[in-house]
Amino acid sequence: MLSRDDLLALYECWGLPDQARAVIDQVRSSSPARRVRSGRGNVSGSYPSRKMGATIQFESHRVELAAIYEMEHDPGVLEFFDQPPSIKLLYESANRKRMGVLHTPDFFVIWQDKAGWEEWKQEEDLTRLAEKNPNRYQRDGDGKWRCRPGEEYSKPLGLYYGVRSSREIDWVFQRNIQFLEDYLRCDTPGCAPGVSAALLGYVHTTPGLSLESLFSLAEGDAGRDDIYNLIATGAICVDLRAAPLTEPARIRIFAPGDQERRQPGGEPAICGSPQDLAASVSCTIAWDGRERPAKSGTRQ
Repeated sequence: MLSRDDLLALYECWGLPDQARAVIDQVRSSSPARRVRSGRGNVSGSYPSRKMGATIQFESHRVELAAIYEMEHDPGVLEFFDQPPSIKLLYESANRKRMGVLHTPDFFVIWQDKAGWEEWKQEEDLTRLAEKNPNRYQRDGDGKWRCRPGEEYSKPLGLYYGVRSSREIDWVFQRNIQFLEDYLRCDTPGCAPGVSAALLGYVHTTPGLSLESLFSLAEGDAGRDDIYNLIATGAICVDLRAAPLTEPARIRIFAPGDQERRQPGGEPAICGSPQDLAASVSCTIAWDGRERPAKSGTRQ
């Protein structure tokens, strides 16, 4: 999690007003505003987040749990909180009656370049809700889901309000992260130095070789668990969105520092651990159309 100095550096970087800083401070210091419950068609639970050092609630294992996996393993996400304090949304109902609704978003997320609330829903639920009241949920010209009342609440604070649909979830990435979960655990034995050096030798010699080829080359020197361990820790690089790890012939492997870390389609390979939390707070970002240099800081 961010230290206080890191957080203050972000506040300065973004030029946030005092009111917005107070909102973020409240979110970070509050317990979840509500306890999630299972219902018909959804299974709730909690996820032990290494990034946050706490359990994070999810109300749907098909949507909110997927969101948690994305945020847990995205180095651009610095912190995320489930069920943050409720906010008041103002909008007109379908019969033009002015409404004020207390709303608890699914998450509050602090990124390297922004912070705000996120609501994650099934695509079909968003379609149904938009038909019921288009003043709350609607698609914009690019087909992206929006919540105008949420945006009107967040914009004066210099924060954001985002609606995320199940249609956006990358299920290849989800399967791969879940596949690697055991290797990401702190109590999982690491790869022996000699074995690691041998595997990296194969990868350096043939950048872009398939995972299936590495299995064959390393037979007798290393087990598959050793290879998966190096993938999980970022010692060797793969694109976790390109193909399932269970289809090793489709997975291309590169070593950190290789100049030609390219997939066959020309896309750069994802390099580094899925749980990499070493992103610096130093940045130059565009905020409301203005570029602001960030003060340096180090995450903890």
